Amino acid sequence: MAASTAAARRLLLALAVLAACLGSAPHGAVALRSLGVGGAKAADGDAAVDLDASNFTAFLQTSPESFAVVEFFAHWCPACRNYKPHYERVAKLFNGPDAAHPGTVVMARVDCASKVNVDLCNKFSVDHYPYLVWGPPTKFNLAQWKPKQENSELELIDDGRTADRLLKWINKKMGSSFNLDDKKYENESMHPKNTSDPEQIVRAIYDVEEATSHALQIILEHKMIKPDTRDSLISFLQILVAHHPSKRCRRGSAELLIDFDDHWHTNLSLSLEDSTTLLKGAGEKVCGNGVPRGYWIFCRGSKKETRGFR
Repeated sequence: MAASTAAARRLLLALAVLAACLGSAPHGAVALRSLGVGGAKAADGDAAVDLDASNFTAFLQTSPESFAVVEFFAHWCPACRNYKPHYERVAKLFNGPDAAHPGTVVMARVDCASKVNVDLCNKFSVDHYPYLVWGPPTKFNLAQWKPKQENSELELIDDGRTADRLLKWINKKMGSSFNLDDKKYENESMHPKNTSDPEQIVRAIYDVEEATSHALQIILEHKMIKPDTRDSLISFLQILVAHHPSKRCRRGSAELLIDFDDHWHTNLSLSLEDSTTLLKGAGEKVCGNGVPRGYWIFCRGSKKETRGFR
């Protein structure tokens, strides 16, 4: 009974995110970027954010993204100049008003040839250009860091010399399937004309998809599908088809409903095998796998893989 109660509470929390995520206000690095606070902004035409020693820590500490990539470079370096279009191509997927995947990775750069940044670059043991470091934004605030340092969440990107290879490296770390040809999120056109910050709503919809996936996984893992709950599950899927804010979740829910009767007849309960066939990976079947799972973007809590408002 206790296990069932706990499972029910988890399910209610997951479903609550479907509504709660949409009500939060802009905060953190998004506000900094829009206002250009502390000089933390991208150069004209660039997606990557230019940082220096004066704003490096403050910017990353307030970043709402789950991960950051920082390129340490020198403006006089020929290899860096050749690499910039590659870095920018990936940065445009995550940064800026036309980003296809906002709120997941913040991409920045630091010019080590600038005198003000010498100590900052030395702190990260920069010994060649370009030099790419990956990790949670808040973990960049440290006294000294070296590649392969033990007990560190930061990591040197050792295979990111082209846009394709850099994105492949990021996908491997995040378990995602981002593509260089990805376009601005499909639900952007659904926003009301008077929306004050469409980017925030786009990021919130990612979490609505995450919550939908999580709710369906809870239903499966705790064997909540029984003959007397069959109609309730159908009603739940019908609600998703009619009202889910994500177009692909509506489409996926409809496809799941179409196959539902083939696996579960009215008077028969699902066998374990059929249940697994129908709902294993149901979150991906309903909403697709374009959004990395396990990383709450807009409703991220103070600890990894938790929800909440900071």
